[in-house]
Amino acid sequence: MNSWGVGLVLLSLLFIGGVSKKDSPPRPDSVNIGAIFSFGTINGRVAKIAMNAAVQDINSDPSILGGTKLVLCTHDSNYSGFFSIIGGLKYMETDTVAIIGPQVSGMAHILSHLANELHVPMMSFTALDPGLSSLQYPYFIQTAPNDLFQMAAIADMISYFGYREVIAIYPDDEQSRGTMIALGDKLAERRCRISYKAVLSPEALATSNEIMNMLVKVSMMESRVIVVHAYAVIGLKVFDLARKLRMMERGYVWIATAWLSTVLDSTPIYGEEAKSIQGVITLRPHTPDSQRKREFLSRWNKLSNGSIGLNPYGLYAYDTVWMIANAVKVFLDQGGTISFSNYTNLVGLGGGTLNLGVLSMFDGGSQLRRNILQTNMTGLTGKIAFDSDRSVIRPAYDILNVVAKGYKQIGYWSNYSGLSVVPPEILYTKKPNRSSSNQQLDSVVWPGQTTVKPRGWVFPHNGRQLRIGVPDRVSYKAFVSQDESTGEIRGYCIDVFRAAIKLLPYAVPHKFILFGDRHKNPGYTDLVKMIPSNVFDAVVGDVAIVTNRTKIVDFTQPYIESGLVVVAPVRRANSSALAFLRPFTPLMWAVTAAFFLIVGVVVWILEHRINDDFRGPPKKQIVTILWFGFSTMFFAHRENTMSTLGRMVLILWLFVVLIITSSYTASLTSILTVQQLAPSIRGIDSLITSNEHIGFQVGSFAENYLTDELNIAKSRLVPLGSPEEYADALKTGRVAAVVDERPYIDLFLSDHCMDQVVGQEFTKSGWGFAFPRESPLAVDMSTAILALSENGELERIHDRWLNAKTCGQASSDDSNQLQLKSFWGLFVICGVACFLALLIYFCLMFRKFKRYYPELSEPSTQSSSKSIRIQRFLSFVDEKEEESKKKLKRKRAEVPYGGSQEDHQPPNGIYRNQSIVYQEDHNVNTYFH
Repeated sequence: MNSWGVGLVLLSLLFIGGVSKKDSPPRPDSVNIGAIFSFGTINGRVAKIAMNAAVQDINSDPSILGGTKLVLCTHDSNYSGFFSIIGGLKYMETDTVAIIGPQVSGMAHILSHLANELHVPMMSFTALDPGLSSLQYPYFIQTAPNDLFQMAAIADMISYFGYREVIAIYPDDEQSRGTMIALGDKLAERRCRISYKAVLSPEALATSNEIMNMLVKVSMMESRVIVVHAYAVIGLKVFDLARKLRMMERGYVWIATAWLSTVLDSTPIYGEEAKSIQGVITLRPHTPDSQRKREFLSRWNKLSNGSIGLNPYGLYAYDTVWMIANAVKVFLDQGGTISFSNYTNLVGLGGGTLNLGVLSMFDGGSQLRRNILQTNMTGLTGKIAFDSDRSVIRPAYDILNVVAKGYKQIGYWSNYSGLSVVPPEILYTKKPNRSSSNQQLDSVVWPGQTTVKPRGWVFPHNGRQLRIGVPDRVSYKAFVSQDESTGEIRGYCIDVFRAAIKLLPYAVPHKFILFGDRHKNPGYTDLVKMIPSNVFDAVVGDVAIVTNRTKIVDFTQPYIESGLVVVAPVRRANSSALAFLRPFTPLMWAVTAAFFLIVGVVVWILEHRINDDFRGPPKKQIVTILWFGFSTMFFAHRENTMSTLGRMVLILWLFVVLIITSSYTASLTSILTVQQLAPSIRGIDSLITSNEHIGFQVGSFAENYLTDELNIAKSRLVPLGSPEEYADALKTGRVAAVVDERPYIDLFLSDHCMDQVVGQEFTKSGWGFAFPRESPLAVDMSTAILALSENGELERIHDRWLNAKTCGQASSDDSNQLQLKSFWGLFVICGVACFLALLIYFCLMFRKFKRYYPELSEPSTQSSSKSIRIQRFLSFVDEKEEESKKKLKRKRAEVPYGGSQEDHQPPNGIYRNQSIVYQEDHNVNTYFH
C-alpha cells in the first residue's frame, strides 16, 4: 500500500509540473530596446558609453532577466529632426519594447504621438521640456528632473540675490520655448520677471553676427542679469562674444543652465574659452555620493578610453537602461509575453511607396509602462522612483561658480528645501524649510573677479534720456513750475528729485516734459497713466500715493507726508455773560470753592486761641472765616496769622492759589482772544452730514475720494483752481469748506488766516515719484530719499521752499477748559497739610488740657463725666491762651505749700474758688464767645 501511495504522489507531481511548464510562456532569447541620439554631441557620446556599459552589466548577471539578453540598438540622428523621426519609425517595425530618447524635446513631441498609438514607452533624460510631462504624452517618461525644476532653482537664486528682472538668451526651438515659459512662471511667483527675451536661431544655426547683434542690443538694456539656455556650441560662442564686448566684466550677472556644467565635466576648456566664462553661475543635476557611483567613476576611463569625461547625464543614461531591464524582468515574471500585432488603424493607409503596414503595436506596452512608473530602486543617481505626475522624485541641483580653470560649488538647490549649503540628503531627514532666512549660498566670484554682488541693473545705454512728466501747475507753484524767463523747471519737488539723483551711484540722463494746458491744473491720475502708455518713463511732482495709482505704477518712498484736511472760515465767538466761567470745568470750580472754605476754617481753628482777629461773637467769626478764605484768592486778607501751623497752611494754600489764578488768567485770555470756528463745521463728519457745498482743487484726487469713498454727491462739489479762489469762495459762502491735501493748505493758510483747519487729517498718505512697475530705479530712488531724510537735506529743501508761517488749528471751549485732573496733586498736598496741621494742633491742645485739668483727664466709668470732659475740653480750646495761663497761675497759688492739688479737691469735683469754678452744666455755645 505504501509503495502504491508513493507512486501516485510522484505521478501527480509529474503531471502538475508538466502542466505548469506547459502553461508558462517561454522567455524570449532577447529583448530589443532602441536609443535615438546625436552621438556627436557631448551628451550623446557620454550616453552611448553609459548605456552600453549598463547593457553589459545586465547581460552579465543571469539573475536579472533569467537568461534573456537585452539588446541595445542605437540610431544617430546626426543633429537632424528628420533622422530622429526615421529612427523612431525604424524601431516601431523591429519589435522594440522601449526607446531611449530622443535627445531633444522637439522630436520628443512628435515621436510621443507614435509611442501613444503603438504602446512603446519612450524614456529620455535629455528631452526635459516641462510640457512633455503632461497627460497628452502618457508613454513619454522623463528619467531626469525636467526643466521646470531647473527654472525654479534659477528663480530662487535670482530672488535670493535680490534681483527683479532678467534677460533670457535662448534658441527659438520647442524645448527652449517651453523652458522659458517655465522660467517666466517661476519668476512671477517670486515677483520677478523676464524683461527681455533674446531669441537666437534654432539649434546650431545661429551665426556669430546674429549673436553679436543680439548681445549689443542686450548691452544697451538696463538689466544686467542674463540667463543663457542654449546648446553647448552656441552657449560658448555667446560667452566668447560677450567677453569681446566687455560684457564679462563687473556689473554683470551671468547664469547658465545645466549645459555649461556638462561641458565643464566632460571636456577640457582652456585659453580664451576659459576666460570667457569666468564668474558664471551654472547648475548641475545633483547625484548623491555612493559606493556604486564611485565604482562606476573608477571604470569610466576604461569605458571611454579617456575620450570624454563623465557627467550626470551619463549616470542617468546608465540608470535608464536598468529601469527598463527591471521593468522587463517584472513583466516576464508576471507571465507577460513579448509580442507585437498589426496596428489596425493603419489599414488602407499603406498605398504608394509608404509601407505603414510594417508598423506594429506592442501588446504588453501598457503593462511595461506601468512597471516602469512603479520603479523603486537605487541607482547611480540615487533613489529612483516617480511621483503621480510621472516626474522623478527629489529633484535637486548643484550650484557651481566658474573660477580660474575650473569651478567651485557654492551650494545646492532641492525642491524640498530650496537653496542651502548642506547636501539635500541631509535635509531630507528634517522638516522642509523654505523660509527666506533658511536660504543660503556660499560667496560668489562674479564676472570681473569681484566678490561684491553686482547691483543687477544700470540705466540703459540706448542714447535716450529718461522722459520725466512734470505737472504744469497754474497754482501753488512753489511745488513745481516753469520759470517764465529761463524756461527752467523748478520747485520743491524738483529739488528733492535732483538731490536724490545725485546720490545714485550712476548717471541718469533725463529731461523734464510739462504736462497740462496752462489754464488749469492737470489731472494727476491722467498724468500717471502716461507711464504705462509709454509716453513718460517717470513722473516727478506733487503726486499723491493713492491706491488706484499704485495699481499701474511703482512709487518711491514718500518724500513728504500728506493727507486730506478740511478748511473752513472762522469768526469770533459771540460774547457771553458767563464767559468768565469757561476756563474751569464745573467740578474744578466746586473743588476750588470748597478748598477756599476749608482753608478758612482750618486757619480759624489754628488762630482762634491766640489771635484776636479770629475771636468775637459767632456771627463775626463766621464772616471772618468766609472773608479770610476767599480773600486769599487776591492775596488781600488783612488778618495776620500768629501760629506756626497756621502760617504753614497759609503758605501752601497761597502757592496753590498762585498757580490756579495764573492758569485761569491764561485760559481765559486764550478763550476770549482766539478766533472760534462756526459751530456748524467741526470736521469731515459734520461736513458729510450737512448739505453745504465743498470746494476741492482742480486735478486733485480729492474729488474722486469724496465721491467714491465718502459718497458725497457731485452736485455739492465745487472745483477751485487757486488759493485766491479758495479764499473768495469761503468768504462769500459759495462753499462751506475746502477739502485739500495738507501741504497745499499749509501754504494757503500762511496768507489767509481768516480760515482755519477743522478737525484732523482724515486720510494718511504722502507724495512720491512714479516709475513703471518693477522698475529698479524706484527702489534706488527710495534709498536715496531715505538718505536725504537721514542727513537732513530733505528738511532743508522743505524749509527753503515751504517754510511759511501757518495759522494755528482751531480749538474748542472744551479743549481750553482746565480740568480738575490737571491740579489734583496741588489739592491733595494742601488737604494733607490742613489735616496734619489740625492733628498736631489738637494733640497739643489735649496735652495742655491734661496739664491744666489733670483731674478731668482721668478715666471715669460714668457717662456724665465723659460729657463733662468733652464740654470742658471744648471750652478750654475756645478760651483765649492768656486767660488759660492766668487761671493756671491762680489755681497754683491757692494750693498750700507742700500739699497736692488732689488733697484739697472737694468731693463733688468742683473748685470752690469762684474765679476758676466751672459749672457742670456749662453751655457749650460759650465756645464761640
